[in-house]
Amino acid sequence: MTEPTETAAITGSWTPEGEAIALPSEGALLDAIATIYDPEIPVNIYELGLIYAVDISDTGAVKVEMTLTAPGCPSAQELPVQVRDAILAVPGVISADVETVWDPPWDPSRMTDEARLSLNMF
Repeated sequence: MTEPTETAAITGSWTPEGEAIALPSEGALLDAIATIYDPEIPVNIYELGLIYAVDISDTGAVKVEMTLTAPGCPSAQELPVQVRDAILAVPGVISADVETVWDPPWDPSRMTDEARLSLNMF
């Protein structure tokens, strides 16, 4: 058996051969999500505060709730697809469901300090 890493936990599903299938960690998923940038704002969507929830099932299925900066966002179709694709690339993920939610509505207070600095909003 291998040692657990930061990107995967030993817990998870077992194959018929008795091998453990490592589950992705929340940190690995957030790192993958942080590679996606809003095309109009030079900050990744995690630091913008667009990710509301990341849930990992015992089987490696991942569900994400995210929002957009505005309901009329021109990237409304592409950003959730980019999030899904980034999550599916993380080892141990078997499926990804990304839901766009509007409650609570996004506002600049959800941004990290790093995002505020990048956008001169401090």
